[in-house]
Amino acid sequence: MRIDKLLANRGFGSRKEVKSLLKSGSVQLNGIPVKDSSKHVKVESDIVTVHGEVIEYKEFIYLMLNKPQGVISATEDHLHDTVLDLLEMEDAVYKPFPVGRLDKDTEGLLLLTNDGQLAHQLLSPKKHVPKTYVAIIEGEVTAEDVEAFRNGVTLDDGYETMPAVLTIISSGLRSEIEVVIEEGKFHQVKRMFEAVGKRVIYLKRTKMGPIPLDETLELGEYRELTDEEVTLLKTYTKK
Repeated sequence: MRIDKLLANRGFGSRKEVKSLLKSGSVQLNGIPVKDSSKHVKVESDIVTVHGEVIEYKEFIYLMLNKPQGVISATEDHLHDTVLDLLEMEDAVYKPFPVGRLDKDTEGLLLLTNDGQLAHQLLSPKKHVPKTYVAIIEGEVTAEDVEAFRNGVTLDDGYETMPAVLTIISSGLRSEIEVVIEEGKFHQVKRMFEAVGKRVIYLKRTKMGPIPLDETLELGEYRELTDEEVTLLKTYTKK
């Protein structure tokens, strides 16, 4: 990889800005100053420093975010904050994007990556990747609702959902439930409950495929996936 591409990838500016940085003598390759922007770097073994700081290269980044309410699952929005606004610059420079969407008022697990192939596999309808949610429902959730979800329900636009696993945690005027779906239709969980005459008043995603939300993450916080978690995701989507 050319050294100017590496530095641009790590957020050191435009090609012109990177060239100026190189000409200043602030960049070293294996301890030797380098000013030629076309110089090639072996990213697996060479050591590149800028102002003495070692620059690590990663082709892909994988992040787990505990998304708060009020934030849009998009890369840009002119009216609202997006999930990318929650990232530190050192992570944002990799240009990750959300894997799927959570509604503006939905909390919980959201994966972000710049690995388009993995994102496609996770979102492919053919893969039936399960997504687990907990919710508070206005109204008493019953065994009849559990059976309806097990058989699939008809949404307001006539779409017949795939079977879903609905578990009642507590039932009453406000019921707490867990639901696992294998699709990602627009507002699907909310619309499924509307189909059985009930309303979701709080919704949080707790798991996507084999990856659960790290409960140590506060709302708005994120972390990189571990190597084991990335391998688990990639293995899971190859099934």
